[in-house]
Amino acid sequence: MSSNSIEYDYLFKLLLIGDSSVGKSCLLLRFADDSYVDTYISTIGVDFKIRTVELDGKTVKLQIWDTAGQERFRTITSSYYRGAHGIIIVYDVTDMDSFNNIKQWLSEIDRYANDSVCKLLVGNKCDLVDSKVVDTETAKAFADSLGIPFIETSAKESINVEEAFLTMSSEIKKRYESYIKLCYRLVLFTLLFGGK
Repeated sequence: MSSNSIEYDYLFKLLLIGDSSVGKSCLLLRFADDSYVDTYISTIGVDFKIRTVELDGKTVKLQIWDTAGQERFRTITSSYYRGAHGIIIVYDVTDMDSFNNIKQWLSEIDRYANDSVCKLLVGNKCDLVDSKVVDTETAKAFADSLGIPFIETSAKESINVEEAFLTMSSEIKKRYESYIKLCYRLVLFTLLFGGK
């Protein structure tokens, strides 16, 4: 095998969006490096990490972009929506405002992202049971109304972090493979009946 041969079957670009301090960077750090930092450092603009995973016998390379939640960085991060295969919308289960702002983030997705982009709603910091203000059932019902998957996570305690990213990756892979099959059928149909 040559040194410049591709070592993965799929390359997916994922985007983490949501209000400032909901734990996007911590989720990324936990998933990519299996580490956690207790001190809060605000993301300046955009950061990204890469991790390769196995899905159904295929090697999937994930390029995960962590965006800043602050308003002043919105113009910088809007360009990162383009070309994203999946977008993870993160809120903090202990902060009702971060949950209420999901609608605003969804309008950003509608404005900047591809129509077929996969979405996942994530309620982070689920380990903080005593401080929880966003009910699981409420969030699940909201995600169901949008037709998108929902999962609660804790980057600190490493709860469902792996599952969140793998759920997203699996959904993108399914859509991609369906799209390829459709294209194949269209090409075949055109070859068989195109000249008639």
